[in-house]
Amino acid sequence: MSETAGELARVKGAFDQPTLTLLHQRQAPVVITIFRTAFGRTNNPIPTARLHTQVEEHVAEMRRAGEQDVPAGTGREICQRWMRGQWLVRSLDEAGHEVYALTSHAQQALELVKNLARDRATLSEHRVATILSTVRRFNSEANPDRTARVTILNDEIARLRAERDRLVDGGDLAGATEDYMLEGFTELLSLISALPSDFARVEERFATIRTEILAAFRAEDRPAGEVIDDYLARADALMTATHEGRAFEGAFALLRDDGLVTRLREDLTDLLEHPLSDRILSDAERAELRGTVRLVRDGLDRVLAQRSRVTATLKEYIVSHDGARDRELEQTLRQVESELMTWMARTGPRATHDVPLLPARASVEHLRERFHDPADDVLPERIGRPDPDLAPQVSLSELVAQGGPKLAALRERLDAATTSLLPAASLGALFDELEPSLRRPVEIFGLLHLAAEREWRTEDATEAYVALRPDGTRRAFTVPRTPLPDPDRRTETEHPA
Repeated sequence: MSETAGELARVKGAFDQPTLTLLHQRQAPVVITIFRTAFGRTNNPIPTARLHTQVEEHVAEMRRAGEQDVPAGTGREICQRWMRGQWLVRSLDEAGHEVYALTSHAQQALELVKNLARDRATLSEHRVATILSTVRRFNSEANPDRTARVTILNDEIARLRAERDRLVDGGDLAGATEDYMLEGFTELLSLISALPSDFARVEERFATIRTEILAAFRAEDRPAGEVIDDYLARADALMTATHEGRAFEGAFALLRDDGLVTRLREDLTDLLEHPLSDRILSDAERAELRGTVRLVRDGLDRVLAQRSRVTATLKEYIVSHDGARDRELEQTLRQVESELMTWMARTGPRATHDVPLLPARASVEHLRERFHDPADDVLPERIGRPDPDLAPQVSLSELVAQGGPKLAALRERLDAATTSLLPAASLGALFDELEPSLRRPVEIFGLLHLAAEREWRTEDATEAYVALRPDGTRRAFTVPRTPLPDPDRRTETEHPA
C-alpha cells in the first residue's frame, strides 16, 4: 500500500469516529447547541424524562426562531437517535434512576467547537515563550545525561535568583500586555475544557470492562479467578498505559495534595483579579476558571463511581454464585422436562393443563393488639391568665437578645463561606469570625442545626467556641469539630439543573 493510500485509510477511519460524524451532519449546529445548553460545561447527568422535555422545548424554540433544519420527532425519539450515534449514553445513577450523559465523543466535538468559537491569535509572544518553556522543562526531565540535567537546573536557578535580586533591589516590574494575557487565558481555558472528555473516556472504558465481565461470568467458559485477574490487569493498564488514565491519576494525585489545591486556587484568584482580566474574560469564562477544582472533582467522582460498579459486579458474583445451587437448579429443570415428556406421551396434541405462575398467597388474620383507653382523651387543666401589669418591662432588643438563634443571618454567613475561594477550615473558625450579635451561645445551636440540615459530618476531635453573652461576658464551649466542605465539591443533595 502506498503512503497516500495508507494516509487515506487513516483519514477515513477518523471520519468514521462518532466525533466527526456528529460535526459532519447537516444538523450539527442544532445538536451542538442543545448539548451545550442542556449539559453545560460539566456534563452533569440529567434524568431521562427531564432531558426529553428540554430537547422538545429547545427544538420548538429554534423552529420559532426560523431554523428549518431541526431534528424531527419527540424528545425521546431524538435522544434514542443520539444514543445510536454514540453521542449520548443512558445509565443508572446511585439512586437507581435513569439518567443521560454525554459520551467522550460528544464532549470532544463540543470542545472543538468551543475552541473554534474563541478568539485567539495565530502567533504571539506568549505562545513562543510557552513552547520554549515546555521544551526546556521536558528536556530537563527526560535528558538521560546527569551532567546535562544538572547544568539545566543550575541555569534555571541562576536565572530565577537574578530576577529575584533585581526585583528586591527595586528594578522595574514589567507588566503583562493585553495580548499576552489574552493568549494565556485562551490556552488555560483550552486545557481546562479538555478535562471532561478525558474523564468521560476513562468512565466509558470502565463501563466496557464491566459489560465484558458480565458476559464472561454468564458464559461460564472461564474460571471466575481468571476473569478477576483479567479485570485487575486491564484496570491497571487503563490507568498507566493510556493518556486518559494518566490524566485521571494526575488529577487524583492533585486532589490528594491539599497544598497543591490551595496553590491552584490562589493562582486562579490572582489571575482573575488581574486588572486586564475584566476586559478579556466573559462572565462564563470567569465562572469556568473558578470552577476548575470542582470540574476535576466531578470527573473523578464519576470515574470512581463507574469503577465501584465494576467492583460491585465482581463482589456480587463471588458472593451470590453457588455452584451446588446451580447444579441443583439444572437437575430440577431436567426432572421437569422428563415429567413434561411423560405427560405429553399420555395425552393428546391439544391437551392443556393450567399451571399457576406463582404459588397462592397465604393470608393470616391480624388481631388488634391495643384497645381504646378513655384516660388517653382527658383534657389538660386550663391555663390561668396572668395579670399583664405584673409583667416586667422589657425592650424589643432585650427580647431579641434572649431569643433563639438567628437562622436567616447564620444561613447567609454559611452560604458566603461555602462559596468563598478561601473558606474557613471549620464551623468553629467561622463562628469566631462572626460579629458579636451572632456569637451568642444559642447561635452555636443554630450553626449545628444548619450543619446537620446540610448533612455535614463531625469529627472525633473537638474545638472551642468562644461565645459572647448579651451582658458582655464570655463563655467557651467544647463542641465536636465540624469541617466545612470544600467549596468546589458538589454535595450529594445537589442536582444539576
